[in-house]
Amino acid sequence: MTNWKVAGVTILACAAGAVALGSAAVYWGWYDVSATGSHTIPVYELLDTAQTRSVQRRSTDLVVPDLDAPGRVQNGFGLFRTHCVQCHGAPGIAPEPFALGLNPAPAALVATARDRPAADIFWIVRQGVKMTGMPAWRYRLTDTEIWNVVAFMRVLPSLSPEAYQERAGGAKPSRPEEQAKPAPDMRVGDAAAGRDALSQYLCATCHVIPGVAGARHHVGPPLAGIASRPYIAGTLPNTPTNMQRWLRQPARVKPWTAMPDLGLTGQDARDIAAFLYTLPSAD
Repeated sequence: MTNWKVAGVTILACAAGAVALGSAAVYWGWYDVSATGSHTIPVYELLDTAQTRSVQRRSTDLVVPDLDAPGRVQNGFGLFRTHCVQCHGAPGIAPEPFALGLNPAPAALVATARDRPAADIFWIVRQGVKMTGMPAWRYRLTDTEIWNVVAFMRVLPSLSPEAYQERAGGAKPSRPEEQAKPAPDMRVGDAAAGRDALSQYLCATCHVIPGVAGARHHVGPPLAGIASRPYIAGTLPNTPTNMQRWLRQPARVKPWTAMPDLGLTGQDARDIAAFLYTLPSAD
């Protein structure tokens, strides 16, 4: 048998084996579909690539209007506050509690606005994305309104939490004390539990985190080697207690930080801090 035939048979055998293994995993329920665990990195990368390529293919022929036209950004800001902040948050503003459990996590739109072209964003907002919880806003907003949202999103990465609130014409909102969900000191921090909790609080939408699926966004600083850094947020000495304080009350540590108050319990903060201190250096 010639070399190319051997190669062809080998490739087909490997493909058949992969299909058989995947089918067995689905049939026997080996793959964990619970929302408390994130996708594996290979599955996340596959889904993310499929989404990116699909959107690029379908948005190619869209004609982007003048996004700097008078009134567009301000109108888009109003629509953004009404329809988007609840799931995606904004500079210094956490998503609503119900959105923290979505899996995959709603994207941090600062990163989306910075990384995706306007046509792609318009298509995603208009058509929605399957299996993500992102609805098709074409049935709720006009195309002009969706382009207005896109126009505002182009401005979003340049806004500090303070500038965002000034645009809103109000003071920075604070999370009600009853939503802080204080918890008794039941146990020491558990790194494995912290890794799971970290996904539930959408940390992966803003930070690059080694070994965490989808955690490759540079909205906030990368978290690799965070245990070796002398300070947290450039303010607090880096200790486990201070890390827990920062995770639970970032605005009290550093006013107008873009890090929102996500309503962590004391136990979740301990667990996440324990996990963060296990992260290897990026070197």
